[in-house]
Amino acid sequence: MRNGRPTETFPTDAGLELQVTRLERLYDAERAFVHLYGDSTNAFWLDSGTAGERARFSFIGDDRGPLGALVSYDVGVGEVRVQRGGELEVLRESIFDYLGREGRRLRLRAGSLPFDFDCGFVGYFGYELKADCDGDAAHSSPAPDAAFVFADRMIAFDHEERRTYLLCLTDSGNGEAGERWSDETRLRLGSLPPLPEPEGVDSGAEYTPVDFRLSRSHSRYLDDIAECKLRLARGETYEVCLTNRISTAGAVPDPLALYRVLRRINPAPFASFLRVGGLAVLSSSPERFLHIGRDRWAEARPVKGTCRRDEDASEDARLAADLRADGKSRAENMTIVDLLRNDLGIVCEFGTVRTPELLRVETYETVHQLVSTVRGRLREDIGPLDCIRACFPPGSMTGAPKKRTMEIIDELEGEARGVYSGAIGYLGLGGGCDLSVTIRTIVTDGDSASIGAGGAIVMQSDAEEEYREMLLKARAPMQAILRHPRGNAVPAAVPAPEPMS
Repeated sequence: MRNGRPTETFPTDAGLELQVTRLERLYDAERAFVHLYGDSTNAFWLDSGTAGERARFSFIGDDRGPLGALVSYDVGVGEVRVQRGGELEVLRESIFDYLGREGRRLRLRAGSLPFDFDCGFVGYFGYELKADCDGDAAHSSPAPDAAFVFADRMIAFDHEERRTYLLCLTDSGNGEAGERWSDETRLRLGSLPPLPEPEGVDSGAEYTPVDFRLSRSHSRYLDDIAECKLRLARGETYEVCLTNRISTAGAVPDPLALYRVLRRINPAPFASFLRVGGLAVLSSSPERFLHIGRDRWAEARPVKGTCRRDEDASEDARLAADLRADGKSRAENMTIVDLLRNDLGIVCEFGTVRTPELLRVETYETVHQLVSTVRGRLREDIGPLDCIRACFPPGSMTGAPKKRTMEIIDELEGEARGVYSGAIGYLGLGGGCDLSVTIRTIVTDGDSASIGAGGAIVMQSDAEEEYREMLLKARAPMQAILRHPRGNAVPAAVPAPEPMS
């Protein structure tokens, strides 16, 4: 005990030590992030926006600690760039190899925390990393193909036990620096000024027009669906996750203000805000890509099968029941379950891969979704990054079989997906990780914003229904952009993007 606050210290294999201070009070994560890290160039907020077992913890931090760094990767040239303390190191290797090696070097020897993120890396893997995972380098993204903040100082919020944790990684023998940071942070948390509600939350307000544009027009998207069905009939694929990109013509001046609107419109268990190297990623994802615990159990929760919500409770319940019984949606989900069982089977101990939940309906702010769970225990010779690489990209965003279906997607979509369709989350020093699938997400570089959306195409697909489903999935991020404070005078209702000719 120090000053009445429990403090623990855990060593790492690299001669560092992790100091953990537990505060018997739950501070507001949103207020803390805005005031403590809102102006940081590289920062993260892994945001549990809803209650429930998968939304217990939130984490915030940045790279301004003495060991902090920004790590980015270009898959086309195979370069990892590490920016730390004003210095740049360039390494010729895959981001998977770099993160795996650093994870082993910095491995935390012991830990008793109730969460698996105990400092480490936070960021995203972009879809084009498929080129390092048995896919082709068909298209190049203007954004980094991966970007991660190395956080040596961070704050964790336990929404269930109503506690706050301060975590600080220091050189062994320099514990006083960590204690000073913890004391200063505790005092700052206790004196945070009030945070006004973000503008744009009131759905009755009026807003400035926003020009949403589809990357591929309505008619082109229907043609692409027809081509997918032709490939299905030929036996080239069983299911194709076809997507489109919706973009805005105008600038997004304040991504954090926009994210604060998005999290209210569409709260989600795997929501997140990342600011990395001039890029901002605002996600309200409901889908877990991979969770790997310190006990080496890996879990994937693919989402396939989506329908709208209804304001009338009885009609809403009917829609959920229809989704559960819908043969097309069930087939979509089962195909990806089989794919993930195969992916995990490559890296897990024989006989441990199971499906404890199958075709469960989960309800979110704007949609009902069909979700399954696949679990397995990693082999002793397999690390977390080996598992991520074996399962990437998320099967729910490709279809099956994965390699041939990704080739079809490259051909039909004709452009990089970038951050969208990849994964966002953390890689902890104790060996745990949690990554969400990058969907229901806005990506902005300050000059424009884009939203990816799509759906699984199977032989039973109706083209117009698939087009409407694609727009339904993009609706919440579009609403957030529409409500972002810009001026005055258009209805808050979200129009369908005007098709490009």
